Amino acid sequence: MSPENVFFFFRRRRRPVLRGCQAAANWLGFGVPDMMYDFETQRRELIESLRKMGIYDERVLSAMAAIPRELFVEESQCELAYADRALPICMGQTISQPLMVATMTQALQLKGHERVLEVGTGSGYQAAILACLAAHVYSIERHQQLAYQAAKRLQRLGLQNVSLYVGDGSLGWPNAAPYDRILVTAAAPEVPAQLMAQLVTWGMLVVPVGSQERQDLLIVYRAPWGPEKRSLGSCVFVPLVGEEGWHE
Repeated sequence: MSPENVFFFFRRRRRPVLRGCQAAANWLGFGVPDMMYDFETQRRELIESLRKMGIYDERVLSAMAAIPRELFVEESQCELAYADRALPICMGQTISQPLMVATMTQALQLKGHERVLEVGTGSGYQAAILACLAAHVYSIERHQQLAYQAAKRLQRLGLQNVSLYVGDGSLGWPNAAPYDRILVTAAAPEVPAQLMAQLVTWGMLVVPVGSQERQDLLIVYRAPWGPEKRSLGSCVFVPLVGEEGWHE
């Protein structure tokens, strides 16, 4: 079973990755004006905080410095855009804590040539970070309203190497497989077999696995002899709802 429909497509970019992201960071005219909350200073402080908390990949830090998180939060939450905490968005979902975004992105070990599948577009913030670091990002969201809002944000930021789909993310997007990396931004009861099958050999899946209350953040490699797993520690995510996730 595949995602029910292709929702939005951005053409592949031809510019260097982080240069395109810097243009996105410099873009004004969308969301709350920076002068109201001094987002630039808050962004710098967040990056320094992430560095002190063990985020060492400078490409990840540069991407997070370039993407304005305030554009992806609800207007009523703008003053908290750079607080290191998850924030609620519509449809009962959240935008992940910046430290968790950085940790999961760093775990992917992106070099710039990879094709990445993201399961759970949400606000589009994680997809924007990935778009700064990978060749192409495919992102699946089960809520059409969230996908539509994320598409508008990514388009306004000029990020042209993202494809968005609406459908059951627990089943992946086989039509565009195989992927070098898969990132799941919701909690699965077990490692989804369909997602593992869509990785290249030695491809990597980063996914929270456990109960609906608490999970382990796993890195799973598709080794020739079977999955190789290691844990990055405990975490809490909203449930991955779908055929290979939790049922509503």
